[in-house]
Amino acid sequence: MQNACMTPERFIALWQHNPLTERAGAQGHFDDLCELLGVDKPRDPDNYCFERGAGKASGGDGWADVWKRGHFGWENKRPGRDLRAALKQLTDYALELENPPLLVVSDREIIEIHTAFTGYPDQPRRIAIADIGTPENLQTLRWLFTEPEKLRPVKSLAAITEEAAGQFGALAETMRRRGLESQPVAHFLIQCLFCMFAEDEGLLPRGIFTGLLTKAADDPARAANRLTALFTAMQNGGDYGDDTIAWFNGGLFATIAVPPLERADLAALQRAADMDWRNIDPSIFGTLFERGLNPSKRSQLGAHYTDPATIMRLIDPVIVRPLSAEWQAAKTAIAAALKKSKKQNDKAHKDAAALFHGHLERLRNYRVLDAACGSGNFLYLALKSLKDLERRANTEAEALGLQRQVSIEVSPANVLGIELDAYAAELARVTVWIGEIQWMLRNGYPVSAQPILRPLDSIENRDALIKVPAGTQSAGAGGTASEAEWPACDAIVGNPPFLGDKVMRSQLGADYTDTLRTCYDGRVPGGADFVTYWFEKARAQIEAGKCVAAGLVGTNSVRGGANRKVLDRIVASGRIFEAWSDEPWINDGASVRVSLVCFGAADVAIGGLDGKLCTTIHADLTAGEGLDLSAAKLPEAMHSQLSTVYRRRGHLMFLAIKYASGWRYRIRMAARTATCCDPGSTVWTLPADRATSGSLTSGGKWAKRRIALRTTICIRTPIDQAGTRDKQLGSAAARLVAPMEAAAGDAQKYREAAALYRYA
Repeated sequence: MQNACMTPERFIALWQHNPLTERAGAQGHFDDLCELLGVDKPRDPDNYCFERGAGKASGGDGWADVWKRGHFGWENKRPGRDLRAALKQLTDYALELENPPLLVVSDREIIEIHTAFTGYPDQPRRIAIADIGTPENLQTLRWLFTEPEKLRPVKSLAAITEEAAGQFGALAETMRRRGLESQPVAHFLIQCLFCMFAEDEGLLPRGIFTGLLTKAADDPARAANRLTALFTAMQNGGDYGDDTIAWFNGGLFATIAVPPLERADLAALQRAADMDWRNIDPSIFGTLFERGLNPSKRSQLGAHYTDPATIMRLIDPVIVRPLSAEWQAAKTAIAAALKKSKKQNDKAHKDAAALFHGHLERLRNYRVLDAACGSGNFLYLALKSLKDLERRANTEAEALGLQRQVSIEVSPANVLGIELDAYAAELARVTVWIGEIQWMLRNGYPVSAQPILRPLDSIENRDALIKVPAGTQSAGAGGTASEAEWPACDAIVGNPPFLGDKVMRSQLGADYTDTLRTCYDGRVPGGADFVTYWFEKARAQIEAGKCVAAGLVGTNSVRGGANRKVLDRIVASGRIFEAWSDEPWINDGASVRVSLVCFGAADVAIGGLDGKLCTTIHADLTAGEGLDLSAAKLPEAMHSQLSTVYRRRGHLMFLAIKYASGWRYRIRMAARTATCCDPGSTVWTLPADRATSGSLTSGGKWAKRRIALRTTICIRTPIDQAGTRDKQLGSAAARLVAPMEAAAGDAQKYREAAALYRYA
């Protein structure tokens, strides 16, 4: 209920056309609004207050005029001022405001509520002071203070994007059924969807594309001519009727070939144009539209896709965290320099500014490569992350007392891609373009011009693994094909194609498969899966100093068999610093299990395995304190001693290694495996298949001896048929333990000696 002393009529009389300045009127206006709505006033400095973040070193106005934790940030302006500037300020400082779900700007005559729920579009609500007393507006304002979730948009960005992709997919299928070629149809529809987006974002004159479709709805030939004229104007900039069209191109309108259209096609395009294209989600845009436009992926249109949060599991450790650490170090040095500064532009101040601009230059020159970029979701999220990092650096440098830069320098030039499929490569470029434009407009920065779409030749349509000489038809080409080159970069990320060793020939062809294996002979085993070639290429780039770190997705079989040889090479020349060993993933619309592997130079800091901290990640994606159970080898001398005893006596011998997470060993006997999981007592039992090796679980004798680094060597020989003890047990134990003790003082030798050993 509203306060009995403050009615809508009284509120309007007090504040409509009020001449008070922004500062003089802001808090009084807000307090009176609270009285009108019957809600608490901001009096809690930790949760709900005026002037949140007002103590900036730069002496600015603070991060928000009013802030309520988990509800909103609110910025006031003097009546008649541009509210977009106020919204930009709130957006810039959203992180410091703990990312509230609602951002409110007001000039006392107008209250604008912007939604900022993650994964949902901004659906602004605009309440004029003259209409503040309507029941709907009073309820909306109360929800702002009490139940912000009530203002969450009904449709998510993902749902909006899926709907748009479905409409375009249906239209593409209809046109293909008439015998039109798939590639020209897809290219035309991509041009149309970009026009719809550009129209809704105000990059094209408002209503120009929708109006074209409406006016020529009954005349497909006329519509085709007008579309051709519009695309031509967008190619280089120019006139279209009475309107002036900006210069777009960037390659998207380099080829203009409108296919034969029918009335039903125009009706379908008009239905699609009626949607709000500002709200499509670039992180899934390319994937969904590729399924709709590419006939080979049409069946996947309704299937699920990999969500952005899952992709960020690779982008965050490979790109975001290292760059954030660099900025934190720079920010500490900037603060120290400014502490010494006595006045603007003295040496200390210039030193601080140089550190700030040096970091911005670092971000501007940072390059991310996805060498299997598909339709661009990894590239878009990498670009968004870099732009977010630059905006944050600007915001925090300003808070320290430096002048923020006017524009954002990170751009589509920061991302590089390689993609064999022409549909996907073109969609990747459009995904990056649209994502960049969206980010700039949402964050209050001007979109680039002359042209609006900068050429994205850095997203190449070619094979990422093999280079075939010009004019050669076959991958084999009589042995003339060679390994493809990748551009130098700072980070490599991506989701390379999943093809098992056994299906490579059927899917890629025998000629290509043989050529590929020849090119990478000695680096990738012949029986390894297709995805491992991207792992080896990335490893080689890092080893050659052409990249710092990589984060790639592989099927979870990458941990074992021939595939793991590639991870062995990664560990040998660098290190795996973060990984998820077995995770769900969506690949081509199907659910699969994958391993996510982040690797780089040997001095890269270790993050964790499966979300848990560790000090070492081994090639089989297990963790430990230096004992790599996947590299089960014994020094040659120990191997000889074990083999001799084994052949002479026919007894089973093994090593059991104790490390941080407990005891682990396996025994293979007569093609069956017996595993001891709980060696908690002096006499240990070995569960096994009784029909095959029942004697393992009873009656045996043990020899034990502890050595350094919490390791025990255990040798077991079963009682023979005569019931007599093996006389050689003690001497065999001594021969095996001695080399381990000798190596215990040397960590590297110890790792070579301590291993899991199995006999069959």
